[in-house]
Amino acid sequence: MQIAEPDFSRRLNVSLRARVTLIVVITPEEERVVSQIHDVCERWDPPRQCIAWDSVDGFSVIVGNKNFMSQSKDPLAALDDIVKTGEDAIVILKDFHEYWNNPQVKRRIRNFSQAFRYNRRTIVIVTPTPRVPDEIRDDAVIVHFPPPSAAELSADLDTLLATSGIACSLSPAGREKIIQAAIGMTLNQARRAFSKAIVTHGTLDDRDIDAIIADKKDILSSSDALEFYSYTEAPENVGGLAVLKEWLSLRERAFTQDARDFGLPSPKGIALIGIPGTGKSLTAKMIADLWHLPLLRLDVGALFGSLVGESEERTRRALSLAETISPCILWVDEIEKAFAFGSGDAGTSQRVFAHLLTWMQDKTSPCFVVATANNIAALPPELLRKGRFDEIFFLDLPTTEERREIFTVHLKKRKCIPAEFDLDSLAQKSEGYVGAEIEQTIIDAMYRAFSENMRRVTTADILHCMKTQVPLSVSQRETVAALRGWLAEGRAQSASRVATTPSGNGKVIALETFDNRHA
Repeated sequence: MQIAEPDFSRRLNVSLRARVTLIVVITPEEERVVSQIHDVCERWDPPRQCIAWDSVDGFSVIVGNKNFMSQSKDPLAALDDIVKTGEDAIVILKDFHEYWNNPQVKRRIRNFSQAFRYNRRTIVIVTPTPRVPDEIRDDAVIVHFPPPSAAELSADLDTLLATSGIACSLSPAGREKIIQAAIGMTLNQARRAFSKAIVTHGTLDDRDIDAIIADKKDILSSSDALEFYSYTEAPENVGGLAVLKEWLSLRERAFTQDARDFGLPSPKGIALIGIPGTGKSLTAKMIADLWHLPLLRLDVGALFGSLVGESEERTRRALSLAETISPCILWVDEIEKAFAFGSGDAGTSQRVFAHLLTWMQDKTSPCFVVATANNIAALPPELLRKGRFDEIFFLDLPTTEERREIFTVHLKKRKCIPAEFDLDSLAQKSEGYVGAEIEQTIIDAMYRAFSENMRRVTTADILHCMKTQVPLSVSQRETVAALRGWLAEGRAQSASRVATTPSGNGKVIALETFDNRHA
């Protein structure tokens, strides 16, 4: 059986009292495991003997009788020497997964696990690989050792600061975010990240939060389906979406202990529905920057494998890794395309989709899901019901004021001075344009100016390029109208703050007509 127990010491103590004879601990953190086993053995009255073995140093005594003299470095001989220990001894075998292919080793371990039931000896195999031979899986308790808790990381940070003699300039909120950023790392990884931050600035302060988040990228190398995004967008670089930004700002401290003490649950996520090019993907990057959390993009296409059960296992592994790294933002882009149900995959896509839905509903780890979608009709109703998302936002065609903001943002990004442009005219003339189209008109105008002896780009250049571009609101008029009708029916909350007009069903809707001059 497999156990994912956050309190390893308590689980180990229970297993020892129950005379479990074989425990396989899956973790790269060998040092932490040995330390916790040492503490458990010391607390017994009298303390239980604990010895460790590896193929280089042979046996070493962790707790108890120091007169254990065997130095066998051969795995079979070492297993034979275990009978020389006390009848209540705990024997830690390191790197023993290297000998899984030896049938004699596997047979000897099975013999011991059956014979030791009549005394109190326990073999603990510490291994970084989850592969356990089928021959001994039934005899073993398999424990997935959890990464260090926030309390462990905080204590280790205090030790590091005390030994380094470096002053700590972290604010209370900054310290909590530093610890949050390190959650999911091994203790050694966290120590390296803390040390690098201290060396970089000569102190530890709120500036180091993002650097520690970036160090989490290495953890994702074990999953092809998760991509770490180190590039994020500040809220001021995203034009419009005032309602969505306000909603996010209210939840900026949602993952702190203060929020837990107040009785608030961790937010589950949001669905961003709307017209292509309105900034749905950009919003996911903005949330990561606003909340100082790592952004993970789930590549659903990489979840599917050719072998039976492989897709489901990849899904479980990717979501488990996201939970390990949490708190984090898990971005599922164009979710309607990712889980398009096909008739030729023997139900694999449905099973993967069902697993994701169940995880979204039942997860307790602080993984904030940001799901984006363009085609509402392709979304199954069970995805959008309450309980899986905290809110569903619709990103509509930008209003006049939002278009003015978007022009300002992209002009600054292209090293132009917004005050030198007629922003009011640009905002009026770009009615029906989405943010991506506005950005492209500025880029086209800059190419025009660049080709003419690198002169300064002007409002006239942008207006000229705007006339040659057919916006999506015109080329895909029917699709856009259907999407906006979905908002008009009150099925989602508008991400923008715009003037409201009463609708026929008594609700308030906010829709701005767009210019059909290109029709």
